[in-house]
Amino acid sequence: MEDQEMIPRPIPAEQAEELQRAFVLKVYGWMAAGLSLTGIFAFMTVSSETILRMVFSSNVTFFVLIGVQLGLVLWLTTRVQTMSAMTATMVFCGYSALTGVTLAAVFLAYTAESLASTFLITAGTFGLTAAYGYVTRRDLSGIGGFMTMGLIGLILASVVNIFLQNEMIYWITTYVGILIFVGLTAYDMQKIKAMSVLALEGGETEQKGAITGALALYLDFINLFLLLLRIFGRRR
Repeated sequence: MEDQEMIPRPIPAEQAEELQRAFVLKVYGWMAAGLSLTGIFAFMTVSSETILRMVFSSNVTFFVLIGVQLGLVLWLTTRVQTMSAMTATMVFCGYSALTGVTLAAVFLAYTAESLASTFLITAGTFGLTAAYGYVTRRDLSGIGGFMTMGLIGLILASVVNIFLQNEMIYWITTYVGILIFVGLTAYDMQKIKAMSVLALEGGETEQKGAITGALALYLDFINLFLLLLRIFGRRR
């Protein structure tokens, strides 16, 4: 009798779907918060000559900030299970804000109209791709692994082209990069949907899962935006 009482009761399908939707909406909420922080801090940086001089007057300062960004991402992705939910949230918010500071260079280089139109194109592409990842019953894990390997190749090619300054490589990495992040968006969305089981545990576990998912989608969105900006952006 006692053993029967210890067996967890299955959750009704409707309740499971509701928990799933609530978790995904929470992930989107934190992603939107991260993008908002990025936009606010980018605008603040562009609007302040003092901050602009501090960030862009020296290559050393700029690349130190980039290094801190990478460090925050690695810390959050590799140590999220050992940190508190509050710490994970603060790291994500700090990374989003710092990204806004370093992306101020993009706001200075491109016209406001092209930035706005590219953002809308990115939002539409991202939204459709994420929706596909959410509703499809096809297992996208194979695509995710393939896209991850492609991302590594993309990073290496982009680093090499910093020295080569080859226009053909530039455009190849642009279009291939767009395909890679479209694929990763669908894959990450499907993975986040599977992570919604964390909503059953609630509290710290659910919050850290939401932050991890938000970071993945945030990175997909930002990188897709920057790659599309190469095509649709108009320089000042």
